[in-house]
Amino acid sequence: MTIPGLENAAVGSPITRLGVSFFPVYLQDNPLPSIDTGDSSGLIVSEFDVATVEALQVTNPTGKPILIVEGEHFTGGKQNRTINATVLVPAGSRLDIPVSCLEQGRWGRHRTWRRAEAFAPETIRKRKRASVNRSFSVNRNRMSDQHAIWDDISAMLRREDVASPTSAAEELEESYKRHHSRRKVVEALVERGPLPGQCGIVVAHGRDVTAMDLFGAPLLLVKHWGALVRSHFIESGPSTGRPSATLALKRIRRLGTSPAETAPGVGLGSEHRITGHRLTGQALVLDDMLIHASFSHDTGRSTLHG
Repeated sequence: MTIPGLENAAVGSPITRLGVSFFPVYLQDNPLPSIDTGDSSGLIVSEFDVATVEALQVTNPTGKPILIVEGEHFTGGKQNRTINATVLVPAGSRLDIPVSCLEQGRWGRHRTWRRAEAFAPETIRKRKRASVNRSFSVNRNRMSDQHAIWDDISAMLRREDVASPTSAAEELEESYKRHHSRRKVVEALVERGPLPGQCGIVVAHGRDVTAMDLFGAPLLLVKHWGALVRSHFIESGPSTGRPSATLALKRIRRLGTSPAETAPGVGLGSEHRITGHRLTGQALVLDDMLIHASFSHDTGRSTLHG
């Protein structure tokens, strides 16, 4: 296996809401050291003294590693950003991390950093993963195609008829919030939380498997459950056909066996990047144990509203 742990993954029956299905994913024999993540982790996010769009500084003042997940959406600073690569920040350390901007029309009016209620929309994560993988392959860096991401955000705001004076992806969360019944369904799913022992989700729109986030331990998923679930209702794609657990597991196996470009991670562990078989993925591995993996699958159809 290129990415350890995926050969032992198992997939359960999905929960389907509003045409979006979430398959629970389980791992076996993946004992991780103590790792923290999410809002309560104590992570400090800051701009550089001379701020730059494509990077932020993070400080871990605690005694255990802190996980930052590819696709997390941080609002504030000089511009809202999303994380380009999953990073495990060592205890008591400071790192420079690669990011992409999710807000085009604001720079310089500094705001306090916070995590958005949702991860970046999957369309943006898909675009970002592909361009970061290309940069990783050619230049051994983790830079995205920033202008393409801004173009996607603008297109999504228009399609959803959402106004944003700074073209901020954060405003796209209004696309489901403004419909009371839709919001109630989404927030009920958030409140339900993952199943006992669940480590990740494979997401399908109708019969099309579109994405996955898989963590090395259930507690790590718990910390990001709400933000991940909400991110998949910001946009919706075709919802015809029934989702297949067999197909979901096949995508996981394919990610695990596809050739990967590997390099030391930004922080702890090794980073794996996969492009091929219509999958675009990334994973972080520490001492042959999976920390986090995510992928997008190209269905050949847009996931944006018509």
